Order: sequence, then C-alpha cells, then structure tokens
Amino acid sequence: MADDSKALVQWSPSFVEELLPAAQKTALLYNLSYLCLANFPTLERIIRTRAVETQLLFGSSDATMLKCILTSENLVQSLFPMLEKAVEKNKPVLAVKYLEKARAWIKDIIKDVDRIVERYDLHNKDVATSTSDVIKEKLDTEKVMKEKDQELKNNEEALNQLKAELQKASTELAEVEKKINAKSQELQGFSRSITQTSKGLGIFAALVPFIGLIVKSIYDAAKDHEHSAKMKALEAELNNLIADKSVLKNKEWQFQLQIIDWQMKVSKASFERSSIPDPIHLSEVQNSLTKIQAILIQLKNFWESVAQMLDSLEKKTFVGEDLIEDLCELKDEFVQSIRAAKVAWGCFAAGCNKASAIFKLNTRDAYKFLEVSPSSLSKEEWAKEYDSVKKQLEELGPPKHVTSPETPAIEN
Repeated sequence: MADDSKALVQWSPSFVEELLPAAQKTALLYNLSYLCLANFPTLERIIRTRAVETQLLFGSSDATMLKCILTSENLVQSLFPMLEKAVEKNKPVLAVKYLEKARAWIKDIIKDVDRIVERYDLHNKDVATSTSDVIKEKLDTEKVMKEKDQELKNNEEALNQLKAELQKASTELAEVEKKINAKSQELQGFSRSITQTSKGLGIFAALVPFIGLIVKSIYDAAKDHEHSAKMKALEAELNNLIADKSVLKNKEWQFQLQIIDWQMKVSKASFERSSIPDPIHLSEVQNSLTKIQAILIQLKNFWESVAQMLDSLEKKTFVGEDLIEDLCELKDEFVQSIRAAKVAWGCFAAGCNKASAIFKLNTRDAYKFLEVSPSSLSKEEWAKEYDSVKKQLEELGPPKHVTSPETPAIEN
C-alpha cells in the first residue's frame, strides 16, 4: 500500500501547483509598485491599501482551502469506511444516507468558493481603479514634460518588441493547450468506454475522479491487446503534446522575465527624472489575482464534478434494485475500490494542505515591505531593495510538470 500511495501523488488535481508562483508574484509586484511610486505619498497610500486588502483576501482563501482539507479528510475517515461497512452488510439505504451527507459537505464548499471568487472579482476591480488613479496623477504631473529622453525611448521600444514576442509565444501555447485538452478528452472517452464493459472497473471509475488511476487500472486488468495498444498510442501523443507545452511555457516565462527587466529599466529612468512611472507592475498584479481566481474556479468545478459523481453512484448502484443484486456479487471489487479511493483522496488533501500553506505564508510574511515607506529610502537603499525584488522574480519560475516513471504523464 505504501508504494501505491507514493504513485498516487501526481494524480491529484494539478491546479494547486499554479498557486505558489501566482501568490508570490502578486506580492513581489506589489513591492515593485510600492518602490516605483516612492516620493508620491498619495499613490503610496493607494498601493498600501490594496496590498492589505489582498492579504485579507488570501486569509479568506486559506479558510476555504482548510474546508477542502477537512472535507477530504471526512471522505477518507468517515464516508469511505461507512460505505465499506454498508456494502459488507448489504445495506444500500444506509449507503445512500452517507452519500447524501457527503454531498451536503461538498455543496457547502462550492458555495464558499463561489463567495471567495466573487470577492476576488470585486478586489480586482478595486486594483483596476487604483491603476486608473495612478495614471490620472501621472498625467496631471507630467503635463509640462513634452519629450522623453533617448534612453527611455529605446527602453520602451525594446519593451514593445518583447511584448509582441510574448504574445506570439502565448498564442502558440494556447494552441498546444487546446490540442492537449482535445487529446485528453479522447483518451478519457476511450478509457471510460472500456470501464463500461467491466463492472469492477466501472465501480472504481465512479469512485476515483483521477483519470491516471483509471488508465493504470485498465492496464492492470487488460485482456484485449488492441485496447492496450490504442491506449498507449493515445498516451504517447498526449505526452508529446505535454512536452511541447513545457518547452513553450519556459519560452513564455523567459519573455515574461525579459519584459519585467525592461519594465524595471523604464521605471528606473522615470524615477531618475522624478516623474511618476506608468503603473505597469500594478497592472500585472491584476493578472496574478485573475490567475488565482481562475484556480479557485477550477477548484469549484472539481468539487461540482465530484458531487455529480457521488449522485450518479447513489442512483446507479444503491437505488436501482437490479444493481443492488450486482453490488452483492461485486462486493470485493467495491471494497477494493473504496480503499483505493481513500489513498487518492488522502493525496488530494495533501495538495490542498500545500495550497493552505501558500496562502498562510503570503498572508503573514510576503507583505512586510509595507512596514517601511519607500520615500524614506536613500537612492542606494532603494536600488538595493529594487535589485532584491528583481532577483526574487527571476528565481520564480513556472511550475514544473513532474511525472513518475511508473505512470503515464497525464495532466488532470
């Protein structure tokens, strides 16, 4: 069982992996915005206010992830053991009662995530308003400035060229992601068609929403070599697309780093001229917040699919009289599926735990820069702080797709 648990880790939903760079990037971009608006007290206060609001929002997000952890643990420690007993004692009515209780837990999570997603939407609009405030003050302050110096002009031209390159790379990445989604659906459709011909695999597929485990189970139980060959061919095509995606994500990330670097050069040039820089980093904060919001929406969609899965399991397995008889015949397979599901959900809880730790860290430590006003820094201190944040951004890379050599590289 220990080996199974280790192999299951990468089959939990992967969206949690995206949270850490998005949350860290948000804090670092706030820090840059704070530094770039030094000596403009009104704008400093705007940034400080929005950053504190983000901290509070991350605290609420942590509470939501905690609820996901507790629900996952309840599934492992309460629902699955109760289902196992109900199956062993041939009491489908009792199983239905337990499944209804689990659906109530999940319904509560979906409502909670809905509320937090709405708060992100409102907060992002506030940040957008702050960006407009900065732009307005910049325009009012710089009415007397008619020409930019050559260095600033060159930096902006280089920045625009890099943005065009980034757009091209992002478009290529989006196309590959479409192909991955299409191939994943093809693989899932084929694997589901196989599980429908086997009651044992069908029960396992109803309990475990992680496609990788279903594919592995099909391999373990495979008797039709033609099915296995097609499955492997689909996996090979999918893995090639995932490899292409990894290359493109790294390419996109390098362009993003170069753009941030040139944005810094533009900001430095503006800072030396004592003019208000464009709120470029504050705009990027909006993008990071939108990314986190999208991840939470994925979390909500995941729980909705689990709720539908449990509903289907109840109606098809525990309510229909003909299937109750099948349940008695397949008791051993059902119990084995429940035990495997415990391990899978334990891994998912661990992933949510990681997300909770990310929100806690970014609530507590990532915004300590707000304790010092950037206008109080000397030029040397300002440059040192600026370079430090720049280095941290450079070290912050895109999430890596990690696979086990024992299992196919399928993204959930």
